[in-house]
Amino acid sequence: MPTSVYLDYNATTPLASEVLEAMLPYLRGDFGNPSSIHQYGRRAKAALLEARETLASFLSASGTEIVFTASGTEADNLAILGVVAAEEEVERPRRHLVTSTIEHHAVLNVMRHLEKKGYEVTYLPVDRSGRVFEGALEGSLRPDTLLVSIMSANNETGVIQPVKELARTAHEAGALFHTDGVQACGKIAVNVEESFADLLSLSAHKLYGPKGVGALYVRKGTAFKPVFRGGGQERARRPGTENVAGIVGLAEAAKRAGALLSEESARLLALREEIEISVLREIPGSRLNGEGSERTPNTANFRFDGADGEDLVKHLDREGFALSTGAACSAGAIAPSHVLIAMGLSPREVQGSIRVSLGRQTRAEDTRGFVAALQRAVEIARTRLRSEAASA
Repeated sequence: MPTSVYLDYNATTPLASEVLEAMLPYLRGDFGNPSSIHQYGRRAKAALLEARETLASFLSASGTEIVFTASGTEADNLAILGVVAAEEEVERPRRHLVTSTIEHHAVLNVMRHLEKKGYEVTYLPVDRSGRVFEGALEGSLRPDTLLVSIMSANNETGVIQPVKELARTAHEAGALFHTDGVQACGKIAVNVEESFADLLSLSAHKLYGPKGVGALYVRKGTAFKPVFRGGGQERARRPGTENVAGIVGLAEAAKRAGALLSEESARLLALREEIEISVLREIPGSRLNGEGSERTPNTANFRFDGADGEDLVKHLDREGFALSTGAACSAGAIAPSHVLIAMGLSPREVQGSIRVSLGRQTRAEDTRGFVAALQRAVEIARTRLRSEAASA
């Protein structure tokens, strides 16, 4: 049976029709290079300027603080490496960085790269509910701490971190603060002034925009250097001819996400809670990962005793429900979820976990049908594992 119900919105979202319509002129007649001074270039540049202001308004930032990138991953890389590059030009550079054990690999792998170059990195632990331990950041900060990078919301569990408090703690120690906002933007209110973040990353395809475009917010006055070499685009912070159509799409997606945020968040939260109540009540041996923490309204991560998450995903796909075992960027990876392991789950508990993420096309009838299909999938998966254990 072909997939008919999509429940993997944290992996990616469908391109909104309004976003596509906004992009089409810049894929057709208005194809100019924004750096050109003729009419084609001027029209492209005008669209770029308007998109920059629209996205800045979405974040409560200034247009001059926005840097367009090719993805959220690039934005994360650029945030960390750009701050490091600027610091390396001072006489006595700080060489200590802080992050958490549940970050996206776009952050973790940059940190590991910097460790090989002689930087020291502290990885903050999280509790069983997926939140950074209270006081852990304060205890990790040193006089030579340059940057703290903690995500706003986790891609696997939806757990929201107390970014405002973490940023304040970092600033009190003289460190900069970056947050990966890829899974937060469009799901919860994101205001860079209120959060005190110095840098924030986001991605268009997580909020019904196109793939291949993202952005980095860099607070005015933040010491920052480009990590690529080329032209002077993006105020000399990220060279390369701008993806005008993609950027227009990102801005339109952000504008729509902002307009729909309150109503859509409430709707998705109601659907998520209905799923959680039904699953925990009707499927014995089921648990909710991240329980007890504030989470994005669309995300639930379950684990099932005696079942294999990959088996569940495959069976549900055959029944017409598309979801995942965790991060889409880790699909096919042999290692279990580093996020759930960091939260204290055993490898067996991680193996029995799946992620359900809802979105604009999710309806109440979809969720009810999903719970029924999940019950069947869990029973089949448990039977298979019991049979394999008996014959071993």
